[in-house]
Amino acid sequence: MKGINRVSKRLADGTRVTYYYAWKGGPRLPGKLGDPEFVAAFNEAVAQKAKQPTGTIQAILNAYQESPKFTDLAPRTRKDYAKHIRKIEAEFGDFPLSALTDRRTRAEFLQWRDRMAVASRRQADYVFATFAAIMAWAFDRGLTLANPCERPGKLYRASRSDAIWTEADETALLKVAPPRIRLAYLLAVWTGQRQGDLLRLTWNAYDGSHIRLKQGKTGRRVVIPVSGSLKAALDAASKDKQAVTILTTTKGTAWTGHGFSATWRKTLAKAKVTGLTFHDLRGTAVTRLALAGCSEAEIATFTGHSLRDVAAILDAHYLSRDSRLAESALSKREAHEAGTKTPN
Repeated sequence: MKGINRVSKRLADGTRVTYYYAWKGGPRLPGKLGDPEFVAAFNEAVAQKAKQPTGTIQAILNAYQESPKFTDLAPRTRKDYAKHIRKIEAEFGDFPLSALTDRRTRAEFLQWRDRMAVASRRQADYVFATFAAIMAWAFDRGLTLANPCERPGKLYRASRSDAIWTEADETALLKVAPPRIRLAYLLAVWTGQRQGDLLRLTWNAYDGSHIRLKQGKTGRRVVIPVSGSLKAALDAASKDKQAVTILTTTKGTAWTGHGFSATWRKTLAKAKVTGLTFHDLRGTAVTRLALAGCSEAEIATFTGHSLRDVAAILDAHYLSRDSRLAESALSKREAHEAGTKTPN
């Protein structure tokens, strides 16, 4: 049974379980490894895969999942894509590729997205974005003659324009946060990195003055200088290392994403901080760097954003709501004009 994919997970009670899939992105196999039920399900999955239907969207979906475009994705992204692909398969797996050039096809695809939006606009956008990405991949490689999913627009419009951690929010959280959550907060607000990357961050990545990491989502490598309160917290924590990772649970084990999120939400509730998420600390870090006078290039180098993303964050979501920028701009203008005026 070649190609079986094993995925181990830690449950809420601390025990670990292993799930088996016929291949990466393939169907989950029931029972225990080697059981008759397990073997039968594996053989059935392989047989279904071997059929490789041609001339349908299913063939495109299969080809995509075997391509480097899919297999090179971060594990979490690949898992999300696989979930969305199953929905596409159920709805359009047998849809003929020859019909993609018919203008009515786009309308049919968008109507499907609209039906999903009744339950959740955000999820409908996620699934359709996956569909559009796969169809774009197929069109670029000449596997289809048209891409009816191109530029569909979004149904869900999130606004995080007010989602900036203020000094009051920070004080409230740090007042009640246990040391392990306090350290997570300081890492996020002083590095601007994503939750997943920070939870995976090991002590080997910190040399006493810099943090070096490779971002899981983008693959970018960033080198972040460390000082002040974050350095003090890291140096103190390093004296009592309990795990390979910097951030740990009370048992000294690495966090799971779900476990950390649950503890984080409880801490927010205790601090009475509302309307903010851990991810908002990434934008907050960008904002605070800008308020300190950093250029967009400096911010991008620090946080690992692209220049375009930094500009978008500053322009559309955050800085327009921060009055301190206007005050800073006025101070700079006054100082400039005072220095250029010719004495009478």
